[in-house]
Amino acid sequence: MANNINTKKPKFNFTWFYMVVGGLLLFFYIFGGENKNMVIEKDYSELTELISRGYVEEITVFDNDEVEAYLYKDSAKHVFKDKAIEKGARPMVISNIGSRDNFEKIIIEQKEQGNFNGKLRYEKKPDYLGGFIWNFLPLIIIAAVWIFLMRRMSGGGGGGAQGGIFNVGKSQAKLFDKSTHARITFKDVAGQEGAKQEVKEIVDFLKNPQVYTELGGKIPKGALLVGPPGTGKTLLAKAVAGEANVPFFSMSGSDFVEMFVGVGASRVRDLFRQAKEKAPCIIFIDEIDAVGRARGKNPNMGGNDERENTLNQLLTEMDGFGTNSGIIVIAATNRADILDKALLRAGRFDRQIHVDLPDLNERKEVFGVHLRPLKLDPSVDVDTLARQTPGFSGADIANVCNEAALIAARNKKKAVDKQDFLDAIDRIIGGLEKKTKVMTQKEKETIAIHEAGHATISWFLEHANPLIKVTIVPRGRALGAAWYMPEERQITTKEQMLDEMCATLGGRAAEETFIGHISTGAMNDLERVTKQAYGMIAYAGMSDKLSNLCYYNNNEYSFNRPYSEKTAETIDNEVHAMINEQYERAKELLREHKEGHAELAKVLMEREVIFAEDVEKIFGKRPWTSRSEEIFGSEEEQQGELQPETTENPQPEVTESTQPEVVENEQPEATQE
Repeated sequence: MANNINTKKPKFNFTWFYMVVGGLLLFFYIFGGENKNMVIEKDYSELTELISRGYVEEITVFDNDEVEAYLYKDSAKHVFKDKAIEKGARPMVISNIGSRDNFEKIIIEQKEQGNFNGKLRYEKKPDYLGGFIWNFLPLIIIAAVWIFLMRRMSGGGGGGAQGGIFNVGKSQAKLFDKSTHARITFKDVAGQEGAKQEVKEIVDFLKNPQVYTELGGKIPKGALLVGPPGTGKTLLAKAVAGEANVPFFSMSGSDFVEMFVGVGASRVRDLFRQAKEKAPCIIFIDEIDAVGRARGKNPNMGGNDERENTLNQLLTEMDGFGTNSGIIVIAATNRADILDKALLRAGRFDRQIHVDLPDLNERKEVFGVHLRPLKLDPSVDVDTLARQTPGFSGADIANVCNEAALIAARNKKKAVDKQDFLDAIDRIIGGLEKKTKVMTQKEKETIAIHEAGHATISWFLEHANPLIKVTIVPRGRALGAAWYMPEERQITTKEQMLDEMCATLGGRAAEETFIGHISTGAMNDLERVTKQAYGMIAYAGMSDKLSNLCYYNNNEYSFNRPYSEKTAETIDNEVHAMINEQYERAKELLREHKEGHAELAKVLMEREVIFAEDVEKIFGKRPWTSRSEEIFGSEEEQQGELQPETTENPQPEVTESTQPEVVENEQPEATQE
């Protein structure tokens, strides 16, 4: 369009003017004084002859034995002959002397003879380059720094509007408007239907506000996306940017943090100022916990640090005396428990949208999204892959698909088949397989007995997770592993947790029962059962002496533990008693099935990897097949299927920073030995 044609003439740049002036000054400094001199070079004998004739008026001897002899103007005619002597010029002869002492003797003789009556000076040879450097280089450096700072302050030098010193307090948010072609839409976000509905409603409110305002509704001011890492919180925000027909400002919570005092608050003000100009619009702040952490939690830092000033300004902008109508703030975090309560209240973040780990059906949808760009073999079954990845987040599933494609390419395959996905799941959960790791026969036998103990105990416990396979091939940091398929349950009973604890202790119990000594291979097992036992007793109230009590510290207390030392001793005793009871139970089961355990360990030594059907041949059909079939399907469906190695870890963590979740479905992990 004609209005957009730039008709402005280029502005005069003073930088080039300064450079030209400086170059001229340098030229006249180096060549300006002596460039008028008429100079001729003579050898030593010719110089002495000129002195003896009385042509030389003044002599200067330099430290490098170079001599400058200035001639009388009348005498210079005999030396320069055809050249006319310019007015103001000083004719000069340059020569080198062999010996300063001999030259001094000659000068003394010529003075005695009356041929030389001028001055004889000894000087140091002037270094024009060094003089220039010492005299002008500091000025040049200062001028260069000054020009650089001026360009940065004006937003030049490639820094743009955010690169200058004067712009350090400006917002660094990226703006996505209608002309920006975002590649992610709600179609690319699989699962999370509830979260998508909430976010879609916000976008629809901005597109068609009259539908809601006709009934007296008000636009929500903010929505907080909360959930574990990798569940798609940022992806949802990207989908909003792709779907919304309104300006979308995106930035991270760390973008407000700066070393200069007051910069964070200034950037918050500038962000909302820009948003007001573009209203209605959406502001997305990723990882808001960088600035939204609860105030006053660290007494050593005081209550007036830079981060708190930034948070205070954010609170004021979201719901203060000023009105920011038409601006919706969407934030994401996986640490909602540490956010300031003033930030979470209604009126600032009216909605808290929980983005949880996907369930079975949602994992199918996520696999469907990430399998689109892959060249798949007909053997790949999305339902099977979804069943084999309980507790996986969307990011984990994306990693599985990518890893499977890499494995297929590494094996020179033309399509990604089922085995590639199974290998990828094993690789992600358990780590890289290390078949070349050197182990003695004694160590290998100990690991086989240990892993056979896990398999034996889990086979005969009702609530233990169904066994998938057992391996003594080192993978990652584990020397061996027993892999299970946990069911996706919403609540976990005490009996289920005790059976899982007993199965976890099966490896250590097998070592003591059949070898007669114990090893460090059970360290991971002991760590898991200890955390599980403390969670059951201190958090879930599953103890006879401390029943129906939860001692979880939710940071409301000013001390570390919300119970006395006597109660702590009781918790320790109850944990020890619970673990010992399940340990003795595991040893009793192993003694009862010692022949089957021995045969299982032998097969494991020979084949290194055994599956559930191998265990079934030794012990017979599992007494609890109905539950196994519910998870895996019928026996016919399981024929020839290699299932992933998984271990459920549903116990709460005994930490102060993580809220206990007795009811959860965590990512499966291999039992490390």
